[in-house]
Amino acid sequence: MTEKAPKPMGPYSQAIVEGDFIFVAGQGPINPGTGSLELGDVRAETKRVFENLRAILQAAGSSLDDVVKCNVYLRDINDFAAMNEVYATYFTAPFPARTTIQAGALPGGIAVEIECIAKNAGAR
Repeated sequence: MTEKAPKPMGPYSQAIVEGDFIFVAGQGPINPGTGSLELGDVRAETKRVFENLRAILQAAGSSLDDVVKCNVYLRDINDFAAMNEVYATYFTAPFPARTTIQAGALPGGIAVEIECIAKNAGAR
């Protein structure tokens, strides 16, 4: 667990390292320093989410470069293009596999939540 990402708000872990992979729990736009939601437009929320994912992966000895799969949950699928614009700045080809769905009511009224699976750099 890292203090540079939000503490779990329930009975789950920020991430679990299992063999060759790191499974990162869904992250929302929570500021880890304050524990408060950083609500805004989907672009700003997506940036905060990726900074949280990055911190968790780094604490596990990995990085966004090692991500192989992302699941993106949007409150409104009409935010796809704006989320995708920010998403594209965090990855390079070959891009991770991805699923994006409209999830409707996300906790706290957030616009986006993202979970990922990354290669465990320490297992190589």
